[in-house]
Amino acid sequence: MTKQSMSSHTQINDAAQDLAARPVPELVARLYADAPPSEKSRLLEPLLRPLGLLSLFALADGAFARIWLRNGASELRVSPDDVQAISAAHVADLVGYLEQASVEALDGLCQVIGASPLLAGSASAVLVVLVLRRLRARRFI
Repeated sequence: MTKQSMSSHTQINDAAQDLAARPVPELVARLYADAPPSEKSRLLEPLLRPLGLLSLFALADGAFARIWLRNGASELRVSPDDVQAISAAHVADLVGYLEQASVEALDGLCQVIGASPLLAGSASAVLVVLVLRRLRARRFI
């Protein structure tokens, strides 16, 4: 390995560690921002299901509550039209709340990311999964 390739490998590792040190809400918001609309819907659904209407009204200026009111909790489906009204900042608020209220709700993200070739290939998705696995490991220690 040349000095230049070792240097670039070290820089890549340092950049990955810096990204992984970011808060989970920021990482998930970045993943959401980079995802296509159909995958945004799949990312939001497991995050919204465990929350009640009051919580959803309190988050992101009620943007998530409108989705719940449109189709109810039993058949919560996030449509591509819904995701147009949801920003990455809204998702960061949602994930920040879930991280404090119910970390278990974030476990569904790993399953959604793993089931989606479009998401699983992104650097943001890899970081989200790694950070969530670390959080889960800390809970069981």
